[in-house]
Amino acid sequence: MATGNPNLPTLLPIDGVKIATVSAGIKTPGRRDLVVFELADGCSVAGVFTKNRFCAAPVLVSKEHLSKEQTKYLVVNTGNANAGTGEQGMKDARATCSAVAECYGVTPEAVLPFSTGVIGENLPMDRLLSAIPATKEALSDDGWVAAASGIMTTDTRPKGASVSFEYQGHTIKLTGISKGSGMIQPNMATMLGYVATDANIDASVLQTLLSDTTTKSFNRITVDSDTSTNDSCVLVATGRSSAPKIESSQDKLYQIFKEKLQDVMRALAHAIIRDGEGATKFVTIQVDSALSSEEALEVAFTVAHSPLVKTALFASDPNWGRILAAVGRAKIEPFDLNKLEIYLDDVCIVRNGGRAAEYTEEAGQAVMNQEDILIRINMASGDASETVWTSDLSHDYVTINAEYRT
Repeated sequence: MATGNPNLPTLLPIDGVKIATVSAGIKTPGRRDLVVFELADGCSVAGVFTKNRFCAAPVLVSKEHLSKEQTKYLVVNTGNANAGTGEQGMKDARATCSAVAECYGVTPEAVLPFSTGVIGENLPMDRLLSAIPATKEALSDDGWVAAASGIMTTDTRPKGASVSFEYQGHTIKLTGISKGSGMIQPNMATMLGYVATDANIDASVLQTLLSDTTTKSFNRITVDSDTSTNDSCVLVATGRSSAPKIESSQDKLYQIFKEKLQDVMRALAHAIIRDGEGATKFVTIQVDSALSSEEALEVAFTVAHSPLVKTALFASDPNWGRILAAVGRAKIEPFDLNKLEIYLDDVCIVRNGGRAAEYTEEAGQAVMNQEDILIRINMASGDASETVWTSDLSHDYVTINAEYRT
């Protein structure tokens, strides 16, 4: 179950990136569940990672390697998160890097490992390591679609986005894929995300771009308020475009590129919510006129995380009192209840501290019957605005997670 267009958009190849997707049978025999990205010499690489204190072994190794040497390869396995696996998990993550390094003739520190799947089980290293040589022959300039499927776990469909634009007669391309359906309120990125561009960007600037665009995309989504142990997002700039190099935020191309990157990151984040486990609704929660960004986010996420609000959304029930109650318990400074307004799309449901005089159940029902719903909250206390995206809470969400390991 998912919302919106199920079709994967055209994913443009990025000069300087090759991808292979093969079967290691880590969890399901025959499934293509091992992905390797090969990055050309001279690529800049940036990463953001989970803030969960029990971060997985591959997260620890990736962060360590990213700080040591130019990254040449990314290796991703699904079916097993290699999280909560202690010292053995670290040995397995390092052994994976060493195997890729030996296969491709680089140092282990030039490899970043990523894993996703069941927490608390050791990787089946014999199957994983034996599949790595097959990636060498499978490398392709046009491997994004296969990789988008290869990194999935409980996702019902692959997720990707691409943008191409012109700057002073030069073409710049961006392509990204992501995976994630549950355990989504990442506080950094998503379960896994990989974005590449042929733009030429200084490494420090690339890290800033990734951090800033993550804040307004993957850090603004939630399915269930749980933060994964394995969240990782990587941004690669190959420098193969003939466009001028972006060396600082003052460069003319910087803001243009940032807007295009934000489009890709937001599209990948939205795709996760549309494919949230058991999702039947795509819900935008927009908080306007708040005292601060922090206040706006507190209100938005309090509403987005409310099981009562989310189950009402699943039932298409305009039970506006649940939204009102969630706003009222947000941990923010006192505000004037009589100035607060709450809307379902353009239908005002709350004004002057209670039900809006013009509100009708029929108008509220019409909005709640939609697949895409906007909940708009006007705090009338400042000039800050923030937007969060979430899904409803359905019977299928419970079933998927109750049966996850069976």
